[in-house]
Formats: sequence, structure tokens, C-alpha cells
Amino acid sequence: MLLRAGADPSLVDNKEKRPVNLVGHFNRPGHFEKYHAPHNVNLTLDHRRYLRESPAVRKVLESSASQKRPNVVLLLADDLGSKDIGCYGGPVRTPALDKLAARGVRFRNFHAGAPVCSPSRATFLTGRQHLRTGVYHVIQDHEHDMHLLEREVTIAELLKSNGYQTVHLGKWHVGAPFRGRDKPSLNDHGFDYWLATDNNASPSHRNPSNFYRNGKRVGEMEGYACQILADEAITWLEKERNKEAPFFLNIWFQEPHDPIAAPDEIVARYGALDDPAAIYSATIENTDRAIARLVAKLEELGELNNTLIVYTSDHGSYREDRNGGLRGNKGSQFQGGLLTPGIFFWPDGFAGQRVEDQPAGSVDLLPTLCGLLQVARPRDVHLDGADLSPLLTRSGKFERSQPLFWSWPTGQPSASVREGNYTLMGYRAHEYRSRKDRETIGMLVKRIHPLVEKEMKRKVERRELFSLIFNSSFKTGSTEALRRELVQRNGFQESWSKAIKEKAVNFRKFELYDLESDPRQLTDIATREPEVTERLKRELLRINASVLADAPIWGDHKLELKKGKETLEQLLVRLSSHDLPAAYKVAAHQNYVDRRIAEMKPNQRPLVGALWKEQQRLHPNMKNRGHSFIRILEYIAGGGQIPSK
Repeated sequence: MLLRAGADPSLVDNKEKRPVNLVGHFNRPGHFEKYHAPHNVNLTLDHRRYLRESPAVRKVLESSASQKRPNVVLLLADDLGSKDIGCYGGPVRTPALDKLAARGVRFRNFHAGAPVCSPSRATFLTGRQHLRTGVYHVIQDHEHDMHLLEREVTIAELLKSNGYQTVHLGKWHVGAPFRGRDKPSLNDHGFDYWLATDNNASPSHRNPSNFYRNGKRVGEMEGYACQILADEAITWLEKERNKEAPFFLNIWFQEPHDPIAAPDEIVARYGALDDPAAIYSATIENTDRAIARLVAKLEELGELNNTLIVYTSDHGSYREDRNGGLRGNKGSQFQGGLLTPGIFFWPDGFAGQRVEDQPAGSVDLLPTLCGLLQVARPRDVHLDGADLSPLLTRSGKFERSQPLFWSWPTGQPSASVREGNYTLMGYRAHEYRSRKDRETIGMLVKRIHPLVEKEMKRKVERRELFSLIFNSSFKTGSTEALRRELVQRNGFQESWSKAIKEKAVNFRKFELYDLESDPRQLTDIATREPEVTERLKRELLRINASVLADAPIWGDHKLELKKGKETLEQLLVRLSSHDLPAAYKVAAHQNYVDRRIAEMKPNQRPLVGALWKEQQRLHPNMKNRGHSFIRILEYIAGGGQIPSK
């Protein structure tokens, strides 16, 4: 449930809207913008519903343009690193993307909107920092009410209001009603036609079974996810496209996000068929082949030269070896988590064969489309991105009204800005998880670490461990059970949103890096460059305050762990977070133990010994052994049982 949004406590994501029955009204200059909701008031006019219901309005819009506008195709990879594809010096064969880059403009300093999935996609669609749009964190549709607010103006809505046919294909992950919660559908965000998954392709990229087409479950689809999307795009172009109207294809590939799968003949080009690195590379090449098929169809239809194609990724890779040696990876605000490819191709619109060094990002897409297509920006909506069209067309002066900004309130660093070659990183002062939750998570990490190394048959560093936990699955049942519990306990609680709005204005320290001389961000130069540090600090604090003022407050519901058959390891982890009994005193430990055992039933005493033996086996180097034993003792004394293995 959305409790509050923006600065107005009465503001909700109201779905009770009514259309205005005025044919052609939106075609007059300024009228579409007039009836778009400002970012801090309710949307009372549903122009999308009216356009959908009134063929007369659609006909007026489509016939009003004296010349057909360019088509738009936005291609988004999932978890792709900045050094994966060929034209960025990566090891994967990507001839289709390399050709688009060679004929277009390739950005060397292009950034995702956030270091993780849902927030990045919200920024991609709106040109706004994701907290403003309602998306704080990675969305789990079965657990979160959180979603991209319907009041937000998306690229699809903007283009649809200007006569475009709008299509979304692929991963969505900004909140969908597929899991039984009341959330906007893709139609509500401006898409006429869609084939989507709420999150990743399941059970893997091969033969996925979790796609929905225009609201209806499709069932298992034969093939690989990227090729399925190419098939759908080609079929739509052949059968659904209105030749007199421009189209917008928003294609968000599931590859190379885990769980990964690709054809054996491609995998074999990169290594053994069971090598995760080889499969990862093969998913990217397979996606490139899918893009090649789409480009060939556009050329066959005579639409390629009049189509703006943009290719990027939602953030850096979870594989550190694919982020160009940069610090951090997926989930980090260091460059390894934010830097992505950025390819812009439009033969009829701007000259290609160029490389652009200006820092930019997916936050710039919506304002850039407004500039390139010469359509008005959403009125009374603060856009965090800038119009890149002067850079692309080499006409006019490129300017930003504010530096590139990122906020990831539960991460460390939690906020950052980039201006030119400098980036300033701010570290939050507040902890949103309780101490008990942090201790439990720490216990889980200690327990799972040796189990992961055992399964991987090698040493796993702590940083890689977290990447494996959040981006992989394990074959061993007990290890996978611990991984799932750790992921869930580490998940975002919507009840934190109120504290984030109040506390995320505070930072305990700042670091400054020069990305030209120190691209790996190894040397903090904040004390060496005090003037730059103070200037960027003021900018960071100013933008951060503005973002938090717009961010909604979601409900106070605390996520509960999924109920299921508890394993012995999960039981011991759960017991580790239990409070010690008030009557227990460390100085009288043995007396307390003797008394509690004497009070037990005869059949309970062996259970204490069995559970304690298992605890010592799983965690031989545990601290506070006495406390651990007391928790086990109290659990059994209270009637607890040991799960069967």
C-alpha cells in the first residue's frame, strides 16, 4: 500500500480517472503537456485511456504530422558489463552491435540509472531519479506493493501521445500485477502491445514459461529468450505495424542475467559447455544474433535509416572480470556497477563513425528523445537527465542543469554525483536494518561461505561470495536453502521508506575521485581538492534533498520469511537471533544450565545434545559458545523439535 507520495501526505497513486471527450484536443500544441500530471499532484486526466478508446483521436494524431517521425528502438541488456561486447574491447563476438556502433555514436562514459535492476529501469523510462518515481530497490512483485507510479510520464506515454505505436518486449521489473498485487499494468504505462516477464526468464533463458502477452499467461515458449523477443518484434512489424505511423519498440533482453542458458554451438566457442563464463558469453552473442535479425527486418522494410536505435545495459555485470578492471560490480555505485555501453544509431538523424567522451547515461534518454524528435517535454515534471541531441547532431551547445546523480540509500556509498572527470561518493550515516537482523545476516554469511567454496571446489573471496549469492543458484539443497534465506533476509523492507526519506539526508563521509587519472577509483583526493569536493558536496546534498522530497512512502508491512519446511541449518540460524532469557546470567551459566536440564522431560535432553553437536559441526569457530548453547537449550525446553534431514 502506498501511504504517501511527494510532499503532499494526501497524494496517492489514484486510479479513479476520467477522460475528456474532445476530439483532437491533445493534438494542439501544449495541450498534452497541460494535462500531464506534475510530479507532485494527482493525475486526474487519463489521456491514455481516451486515446485507447477513441479511434477518432488516434486518427487525428496519426494524420496530423506532415512527415512521419523516426521510429525508436531501445535495446536494454540485463547485467551486461562495460567490457563484454566487441566494440568496447570485450571478448564476445558481437558483429551486429559493432556495426551499429561503427555507423553511429559510441559513448565511452555512459552510465546506468542505478547499480541494480528495478531502479535503473524506472530511471530509463522516465528520465527521473528512481526514488522520485516510487522505486527504492529491486522489486519482488510477490512481496512488495512498490512499483513505478502510474503518475509518472514514461517514454511510451510521451511517444504514444505523439502518434507512435508503442510496444514492450522482454523483462519489465518495475512492478506488474502478475503476482496478485494491485499494480499498474504495462498498458497503464503507455504500451499498446507487450510480451513481458515480471522479472527474469524462468526457469532460465531456454524455453521460458513465465511470459505474459497483453495480460494473458503464455506458458512455455520454445527457444531462447532473446530470440523469442526478436521473433515477437519481427512478427509485430509484419502483422501489427501501421505503415503510416512511427513505432516505438522497447526491447529489454533477459540476457545475460542468471540463470543463464545458450545454444551449445555458441557456448563451445568460449569454453566448456558447463563453464559459467562460457555460457555467459554465449548468451551475449546469442542476443547479438537476435539483434542482427531485427536490424535485417528493419532494413527489409525500408525503415532502418529512419530508425533511432539505442543500446545499453541496466547496470554493470555481476562478473567482475567483465567490468574492465573497474572497482565494484552490480550493486555498487563505483564505476564497475554503473558504467555501461551506450550506442546511438540513426543514419537519417546524425552522422556516425564517432566516439563521444561526454559523461551521459540512461537518465538522459527521455529528454534526448524530446530533443531529437522535437516533441515537448512533460510539463511541470522535473527531469534529472539532459538532452544529448546537441552532442549527437553536433548542433547547439550541450548543457546539464545538474550533475549526473545516483542514490542507492541502502548501499555504501549511498549517493554520488559525476561532473566532468570528477565523481563524489557519499556514505550514509544511518543503518536501516536492526542490529539483530544484521547479526543474523552475518551468521548466515559465515555459514554459507565454506559451503559455497565446497561446491565451487575453490577459494571464494568475500566480494565474489555476495555476487554468487545474489546472482546464482547452488546445486546442493542445503546450500541453496541458506542462499535463499540470506537473499530474503537481505531484501528491501517497504517499511524503511519513511526512515529513508528522513535519514538519507545525512552522510558520514565523502570521497572524491578523478576518473581520468584514476579510472579504478583507488585514490581518494577529497583532501587534495577541497574546493571541488565542497562544490560537488553542495550539489549532491541539494539534489539528494530534492529527490527525497519527491519519493513516496510505502506501507509499513514487514516482509515475512516464506513458510516452508525448515532445514536444520535454517533452524540454527534462526535461533542465533533469539534473545537470551532474562533470568540467565553469564556468571551463573552452569547453575542455569543444570537447573533447566533438570526441569526438562527425559525425551528432551538428548535433543539438546544432538542440536548442540550439529551447531559445533557447522560452526566450529563460533563466538559466544555459551550463548549459543543457552539458545538451543531454551528452544528445546520450550517444546522445539529438530527438523528431519
